Amino acid sequence: MTRYFTDEHEWIDVDGSTATVGITSYAQEQLGDIVFVEVPASGASVSKGGEAAVVESVKAASDVYAPVSGTVTEGNAALADDPSLVNSDPEGAGWFFKLTLADPGELDGLMDEAGYKAFVAGL
Repeated sequence: MTRYFTDEHEWIDVDGSTATVGITSYAQEQLGDIVFVEVPASGASVSKGGEAAVVESVKAASDVYAPVSGTVTEGNAALADDPSLVNSDPEGAGWFFKLTLADPGELDGLMDEAGYKAFVAGL
């Protein structure tokens, strides 16, 4: 499985033509305590850079953008009951949605972990 990152602080784990998307630890730290998450419905189409989910914290509400285009296969239902999973494990159990990639070539513009760490260090 390969993990990529966006400059909007989303991560995407890719395994063949399927992927899992969430927000990075950095994004979670900036938001603070997460109180609500709205994930896309199964079957929804998302476009690279388009709004895909919503996360609300005690500080602010923020959109989560799709790192790539595709069709949502599953939203993380656990977040409806326990949005704090994003606080405790943003890059694991706090994932937002899974999708089928429409164009694997869109991954080419994303950062690897080293590139993302360098990007965050420069903020």
